[in-house]
Amino acid sequence: MRLLTSPASPFARKALACAIARGVEGGIELVPTSTQASPELPALNPLGKIPVLILDDGTAVFDSPVICDFLDSLGTAPPMTPATGPERLRVSILHALADGIMDAAVARRTHANLPQDEGRQAFDARQKAAMERGLARLEAEPPQGLADVGAIAVACALGYLDLRFPAEPWRESHPKLASWLASVAGLPPLARTVPA
Repeated sequence: MRLLTSPASPFARKALACAIARGVEGGIELVPTSTQASPELPALNPLGKIPVLILDDGTAVFDSPVICDFLDSLGTAPPMTPATGPERLRVSILHALADGIMDAAVARRTHANLPQDEGRQAFDARQKAAMERGLARLEAEPPQGLADVGAIAVACALGYLDLRFPAEPWRESHPKLASWLASVAGLPPLARTVPA
């Protein structure tokens, strides 16, 4: 298998962290890919986004929630997403919340270097507010451990905020969330995927 990735992408980090958590990363070749310059990417993912996991039969799997779900079917580690019931719903909601924070943060980063007219400033304010509401929800109910895909996604979202928004520190106003991240940051899925 090949994983089209970028070192700074929180979504690609999530996919790789899930592969490490499942113990299947050894069967995945990492292919550094630019969303702007790759002629291969749009043919594999018509949305032009990374990550994309290319299976041995040529099937292109996208985007990151689907990749993580597929990876959860490989290897012998305990499942990252429970099969049914309230716990599955909890993990899925946590995953969606983390992805929403990442979506808002990536959108802000993408628009930051464009002319900041009134429309873009309003857009940035909406995305920042979404990030702040997401962090508030996570502070109220921080993840436990790093055993599920929701927790992995939250850690990747927070890592992206640290990388791209250092002027907007989140730890002081979210101490429970910061404590949780510190407790799991040294585990292999995160320690081996620190964004560059």
